[in-house]
Amino acid sequence: MKPIIYVGLGGAAGSICRYLAQMWIGRAAPSAFPLGTFLVNISGCLLIGLLYGMASKFGWFTMEWRLLLITGICGGYTTFSSYSYEGISLLRQGNYLYFGLYVGGSVVLGLLATFLGTILIK
Repeated sequence: MKPIIYVGLGGAAGSICRYLAQMWIGRAAPSAFPLGTFLVNISGCLLIGLLYGMASKFGWFTMEWRLLLITGICGGYTTFSSYSYEGISLLRQGNYLYFGLYVGGSVVLGLLATFLGTILIK
Protein backbone atom coordinates (compact mmCIF):
# COMPACT_ATOMS: atom_id res chain seq x y z
CA MET A 1 0.00 0.00 0.00
CA LYS A 2 2.92 2.37 0.70
CA PRO A 3 4.06 2.46 -2.96
CA ILE A 4 0.58 3.53 -4.06
CA ILE A 5 0.58 6.34 -1.51
CA TYR A 6 4.02 7.58 -2.68
CA VAL A 7 2.95 7.54 -6.33
CA GLY A 8 -0.42 9.14 -5.55
CA LEU A 9 1.02 11.97 -3.47
CA GLY A 10 3.73 12.64 -6.04
CA GLY A 11 1.24 12.44 -8.91
CA ALA A 12 -1.04 14.96 -7.25
CA ALA A 13 1.85 17.34 -6.64
CA GLY A 14 3.12 16.93 -10.21
CA SER A 15 -0.30 17.55 -11.72
CA ILE A 16 -0.77 20.70 -9.65
CA CYS A 17 2.69 21.91 -10.68
CA ARG A 18 1.89 21.26 -14.36
CA TYR A 19 -1.38 23.18 -14.12
CA LEU A 20 0.23 26.14 -12.35
CA ALA A 21 3.19 26.24 -14.74
CA GLN A 22 0.97 26.13 -17.81
CA MET A 23 -1.30 28.86 -16.42
CA TRP A 24 1.64 31.09 -15.49
CA ILE A 25 3.37 30.62 -18.84
CA GLY A 26 0.10 31.20 -20.71
CA ARG A 27 -0.40 34.49 -18.92
CA ALA A 28 3.23 35.58 -19.16
CA ALA A 29 3.60 34.75 -22.87
CA PRO A 30 0.23 34.40 -24.60
CA SER A 31 0.61 32.62 -27.93
CA ALA A 32 -1.21 30.36 -30.37
CA PHE A 33 1.73 27.97 -29.89
CA PRO A 34 1.14 25.72 -26.83
CA LEU A 35 4.20 27.15 -25.08
CA GLY A 36 3.06 26.09 -21.59
CA THR A 37 2.76 22.43 -22.51
CA PHE A 38 5.96 22.57 -24.55
CA LEU A 39 7.99 24.04 -21.68
CA VAL A 40 6.43 21.67 -19.14
CA ASN A 41 7.41 18.70 -21.32
CA ILE A 42 10.99 19.93 -21.78
CA SER A 43 11.44 20.81 -18.11
CA GLY A 44 9.93 17.44 -17.14
CA CYS A 45 12.50 15.70 -19.35
CA LEU A 46 15.31 17.63 -17.66
CA LEU A 47 13.88 16.81 -14.24
CA ILE A 48 13.53 13.08 -14.89
CA GLY A 49 17.07 12.98 -16.29
CA LEU A 50 18.41 14.67 -13.16
CA LEU A 51 16.44 12.35 -10.89
CA TYR A 52 17.52 9.18 -12.70
CA GLY A 53 21.10 10.41 -12.56
CA MET A 54 20.79 11.00 -8.84
CA ALA A 55 19.13 7.60 -8.35
CA SER A 56 22.09 5.84 -9.95
CA LYS A 57 24.69 7.94 -8.13
CA PHE A 58 23.43 8.26 -4.57
CA GLY A 59 22.61 5.43 -2.16
CA TRP A 60 20.06 7.49 -0.24
CA PHE A 61 17.84 7.63 -3.37
CA THR A 62 15.73 4.63 -2.36
CA MET A 63 12.84 3.01 -4.21
CA GLU A 64 10.46 5.11 -2.14
CA TRP A 65 12.13 8.30 -3.41
CA ARG A 66 11.94 6.96 -6.98
CA LEU A 67 8.24 6.24 -6.62
CA LEU A 68 7.52 9.65 -5.13
CA LEU A 69 9.73 11.81 -7.35
CA ILE A 70 10.07 9.95 -10.65
CA THR A 71 6.89 7.90 -11.01
CA GLY A 72 4.72 10.27 -8.99
CA ILE A 73 5.82 13.86 -9.51
CA CYS A 74 7.35 13.45 -12.99
CA GLY A 75 4.47 11.21 -14.04
CA GLY A 76 1.93 13.75 -12.85
CA TYR A 77 3.89 16.67 -14.26
CA THR A 78 4.38 15.11 -17.70
CA THR A 79 4.38 11.58 -19.09
CA PHE A 80 6.57 12.92 -21.87
CA SER A 81 9.51 12.73 -19.47
CA SER A 82 9.12 8.95 -19.10
CA TYR A 83 8.75 8.60 -22.86
CA SER A 84 11.95 10.58 -23.38
CA TYR A 85 13.93 8.62 -20.79
CA GLU A 86 12.78 5.27 -22.16
CA GLY A 87 13.79 6.37 -25.67
CA ILE A 88 17.27 7.34 -24.45
CA SER A 89 17.53 4.01 -22.61
CA LEU A 90 16.79 2.14 -25.84
CA LEU A 91 19.49 4.15 -27.63
CA ARG A 92 22.05 3.48 -24.90
CA GLN A 93 21.29 -0.25 -25.13
CA GLY A 94 21.85 -0.16 -28.87
CA ASN A 95 18.23 -1.07 -29.63
CA TYR A 96 17.96 1.30 -32.61
CA LEU A 97 15.06 -0.51 -34.23
CA TYR A 98 13.04 -0.47 -31.02
CA PHE A 99 14.00 3.17 -30.49
CA GLY A 100 12.66 4.10 -33.92
CA LEU A 101 9.50 2.06 -33.46
CA TYR A 102 8.91 3.45 -29.99
CA VAL A 103 9.56 7.10 -30.77
CA GLY A 104 7.96 7.14 -34.21
CA GLY A 105 5.09 4.90 -33.21
CA SER A 106 4.32 6.89 -30.08
CA VAL A 107 4.15 10.16 -31.97
CA VAL A 108 2.30 8.95 -35.06
CA LEU A 109 -0.06 6.52 -33.33
CA GLY A 110 -0.62 8.94 -30.45
CA LEU A 111 -1.70 11.67 -32.85
CA LEU A 112 -3.87 9.25 -34.81
CA ALA A 113 -5.49 7.91 -31.64
CA THR A 114 -6.23 11.44 -30.45
CA PHE A 115 -7.74 12.29 -33.84
CA LEU A 116 -9.79 9.08 -33.80
CA GLY A 117 -11.04 9.89 -30.31
CA THR A 118 -12.26 13.29 -31.42
CA ILE A 119 -14.03 11.72 -34.42
CA LEU A 120 -15.70 9.02 -32.30
CA ILE A 121 -17.12 11.61 -29.93
CA LYS A 122 -18.66 13.69 -32.75
